[in-house]
Amino acid sequence: MRYGYYLPTRGPLSEPGAISELVGQGEGVGFVTIVIADHIVFPTKVNSPYPYTVDGGFPGQGDALEQLSLMSFVAALTTTSRLVTSVMILPHRNPLTTAKTLATIDVLSQGRVTVGVGVGWLREEFEALHAADFDKRGAVSNEYLEIFKKCWTEDPVSFNGEFYSFKELRCVPHPVQNPHPPIWIGGHSKPALRRTAKYGDGWHPVGATAASPLPPAEFERLLDELKILTEAEGRNFDDLFISLKAPSYDPGLTPAGHDRLPFAGEAAQVIEDIKTYEALGVRELIFDFRAPTLGETLDRMDHFMTEVAPSTD
Repeated sequence: MRYGYYLPTRGPLSEPGAISELVGQGEGVGFVTIVIADHIVFPTKVNSPYPYTVDGGFPGQGDALEQLSLMSFVAALTTTSRLVTSVMILPHRNPLTTAKTLATIDVLSQGRVTVGVGVGWLREEFEALHAADFDKRGAVSNEYLEIFKKCWTEDPVSFNGEFYSFKELRCVPHPVQNPHPPIWIGGHSKPALRRTAKYGDGWHPVGATAASPLPPAEFERLLDELKILTEAEGRNFDDLFISLKAPSYDPGLTPAGHDRLPFAGEAAQVIEDIKTYEALGVRELIFDFRAPTLGETLDRMDHFMTEVAPSTD
């Protein structure tokens, strides 16, 4: 099992010195993956419900470092960590600019980028950015993924789509990774599963929250559905990398019918949960160690890697 962690993007823990300490310790104690969230602007009045909290409220205040700029900074501070956009809201940015930026970071990091993607949930942010039509964001996202792959593997490159078209362009250098950085699809809705089956190198859902617990039985059902969809696309399901995120949203809340959330409780319970999800096919778990202070966050990371991780090998 591989392990990773959420990198803070707001507040005191996102200051340069704190980030440097976090990623230095993370790499030093054996974490493989760093995930970085994505919001560009956050309107002060929001009616869109956030899908991963019980009351639909977003667990932040809208302040956040820009995702790809932060990824570049972290790339320079690390040597082995996988750098994951988790997730990038695809329609927010120009697809050519985004493809080039991701390729550049992959080159400069010597092949450490993973592109985790989603379609977004915040209508008001789409409108503020003059992004694609929110109600067509799924189709737009699919088209952008096609553009990414073409830009990363062809030279020159052309594309003729419903939402974006261009002819005979050069978008080089290509990424270091062959054929391109892995693309992980976030979410566990039916459209997200279909998108994973068609475009994804990995599936990267959120679980272990009161609003989205994804207990083992449900997770196994989703994997079965994903396998059917993937094989219908003529692809090998076993080639998909399964990376599950367990953020600390709605702390203290448990969904009806559950005595606790997955990966919550004593170390022995967490270890047992890890083994259960690994048996289902999960190959990586992303945990949220963020605490009010840097010291507490570092202690949580160290505790996990010394008290939990060794018992899951």
